[in-house]
Amino acid sequence: MKQVVQNYKSGELAVLDVPVPGCKPGGVLVRTAYSLISTGTELMKVSEAGMSMLGKARSRPDQVAKVMQSVATNGVPATYRKVMGKLDSYTPLGYSLCGVVEQVGTGIDDVAVGDLVACAGNEHALHAELNWVPKNLYARVPDGLAPRHAAFGTVGSIALQGVRRGEPQLGEVALVIGLGLIGQLVVQLLAASGVRVVGVDPDPVRCELAERLGAAACGDPASAAVEAAVAELTGGHGVDQVYLAAGGGSNQPVELAARLCRDRGRVVDIGKCRLDLPWNAYYEKELDVRFSRSYGPGRYDPEYELEGRDYPIGYVRWTERRNLACFLDLLARGRVDVEPLVSHIADFDDAVETYQRLKDGDLKAVAVLFRYPEQKEEAEAPAVAVPAVRRSGGASTPARAAKAPVRLAFAGAGNYATSMLLPHLTQRDGVELSTVVTTTALSAANAKRKFGFAEATTDLDAVLGDPSIDAVFVVTRHSSHAELTRRALLAGKAVFVEKPLALTEDELAGVLAAVEESGNDRLQVGFNRRFAPLLQEARKRFGTRTGPASLRYLVNAGRLQHGSWYLQRGTEGSRFAGEGGHFIDTASWLLEADPVSVYAVATSGNEDLQVVLRYPDGSTATISYVTTGAAGFPKETLDLVADGKVLRLDDFVRASVFFNGTVGRKRWVSSRLPKARDKGQSAELAAFIKAVRTGGPMPVPLESLVATTAATLAVQAGLAGGAPVTLARAR
Repeated sequence: MKQVVQNYKSGELAVLDVPVPGCKPGGVLVRTAYSLISTGTELMKVSEAGMSMLGKARSRPDQVAKVMQSVATNGVPATYRKVMGKLDSYTPLGYSLCGVVEQVGTGIDDVAVGDLVACAGNEHALHAELNWVPKNLYARVPDGLAPRHAAFGTVGSIALQGVRRGEPQLGEVALVIGLGLIGQLVVQLLAASGVRVVGVDPDPVRCELAERLGAAACGDPASAAVEAAVAELTGGHGVDQVYLAAGGGSNQPVELAARLCRDRGRVVDIGKCRLDLPWNAYYEKELDVRFSRSYGPGRYDPEYELEGRDYPIGYVRWTERRNLACFLDLLARGRVDVEPLVSHIADFDDAVETYQRLKDGDLKAVAVLFRYPEQKEEAEAPAVAVPAVRRSGGASTPARAAKAPVRLAFAGAGNYATSMLLPHLTQRDGVELSTVVTTTALSAANAKRKFGFAEATTDLDAVLGDPSIDAVFVVTRHSSHAELTRRALLAGKAVFVEKPLALTEDELAGVLAAVEESGNDRLQVGFNRRFAPLLQEARKRFGTRTGPASLRYLVNAGRLQHGSWYLQRGTEGSRFAGEGGHFIDTASWLLEADPVSVYAVATSGNEDLQVVLRYPDGSTATISYVTTGAAGFPKETLDLVADGKVLRLDDFVRASVFFNGTVGRKRWVSSRLPKARDKGQSAELAAFIKAVRTGGPMPVPLESLVATTAATLAVQAGLAGGAPVTLARAR
């Protein structure tokens, strides 16, 4: 395997081939997916290695003292050989990573092969393809947390332990000096604890970042703005606690801490900075100076770290391992966001060049990750299966009497059904609204009265068993769509299900199993935008393509109102899982193919998404699904670019096509503005009713509906894995 090493004597950095570590009892062998470079601690070590021998001695007086003691005990020649031997050896780098358990040692029963874990320790969580990690230095990664984010576990534990040492309380004000990687995490942890934070750093970029991540104000240590902010937030009393997260040889941080801290405040040292305490300042305020020992209790205790002897929780609530698990949980719940801290992701093979760029200042970064070869391969081709559509030999089109009206039943009569579907059906010739089924009697009665249903009931089984009903509309909450669709297909009904068809791969497989069992493939999902007259005309004007296309779809979705059932992610899935199929289907229809891969990234809390779809001919579609835009901006805008032509759709109100003709440039613009946005519901329903009446093909092939649903589900898998997801067609 390969590992990053450094020769402390010469300063040489290298990626060496070294033996795979054995899987000893009491630990696990972990294959690294991502490891994190500590741009503070590690770069300090790298820089020290490049110093002269005198420079090394000056930077490590503690080691010089040990050498002098060895001279006194063993003599100069022996000490010289010992020191030179140690210096002229390769030493490891790294101490924070995330990876997959590849082998489990005896005595380990809390993880299994294949589990994703975050690992800590400068002897165990190294920049190496494989690491043996003892029990108390790893923690299982919560479901849904991206591996590259989990790789921050160790530095997160350091920041978390520092905050615990400060004992923050709701409403207090804290000063964080040094806004590097640890300082940025401390800011977020304090903000999550209900503490108002002032940050200090000479780098304005880092100050701006800290303010975006929760700090009330930030500034240069020499700026009067910092003191003004502290005075305003504390009423002139000074901050309750100071966190020293800075490095270097300046004594300015501890002097600033004394000046801005209140009487009997707390000063916590997390970083490695100079600590010449100004006695008078600290004495007069009776400041409480505390040290934070790395990841937490257990650090540097071999019985805890190597032998796995845990401390009883009743006596030591937060140990190294419990801090690690806690920080991962905060990440998974969105209380801390590390994605804005990631300045660069480098391939592991480029480790030496990356360190050199950091050292030389060419790469300015808060956090840098190494992505490992195995992870890179997975990142390019993890797969989500697109289930194959199989049909039994039976007839798939239910027989119906000629010229008889199409009799419809509705399962559900909520806002979308009553505002966007039923108004188009009530006056349509050849349609009979037979039965409405709801879970509450009153809502069924209201729908019957308003839209003229013949019957209202809460008994779905009775509806599915009624042979006179031709089609069932499933317009209930998302979590019930797949099951109701499955039951209706097995009952031999044509089905119109509002999006989404399914929220999980198992649900999708269940629907297709019903198709195969019954031979009934009469299914339509409410992807209405492809039926919008304006978009249909624009596509016709755009014409056929000869080369790959680029499509951009901006969805300004807006925020949901408090209490909306769309926010019930545990039962109803994510918001994108619920409605993202609309936009994927529209893109696929315009590009005349189904996607072959999906890549998704999200902002903090997964509210704003960027979804990139790749198609067989090399075309791409980017869907920007955002909730933080201005309410006055159009909800949907789309651009399709190919072959010297551009199709532009503005919120289903206006469409344009720009193209190069034989003489100059030509442009088509929609000839009139419709009275209202027509997103295709009426045309979609007409096509569905026609297919049911005539027995002809459904408006959208079942294979396309399945592919769109699988691609929508793959977005969540992509967010969790932090890598593109291949959509593999099952056979």
